Amino acid sequence: MHSPPSDSSGGSNDLLVEIIETLETCGLEDDTYQLHDYVDVEALEQLVASSDEDIAVQFTVEGIQLDVSPEGVDVVVEDQPDTGSE
Repeated sequence: MHSPPSDSSGGSNDLLVEIIETLETCGLEDDTYQLHDYVDVEALEQLVASSDEDIAVQFTVEGIQLDVSPEGVDVVVEDQPDTGSE
């Protein structure tokens, strides 16, 4: 049985799973992209975990814009301009 190194918190695996689940929720199949082509998940986890201030990192995978913060992974939905229908 393979186990992670003792100094590994498993946090990057949790973040990786959360990113993949978020993308799947948006309809993106995990075999249609290589996540490492878009973001270094380990570096992202370290950045988010080490910040003393509110931080959010945004990146786009296959047209889906994600926002990663200490609170989790969210899909960025751009506000639609008001068409003037009042």
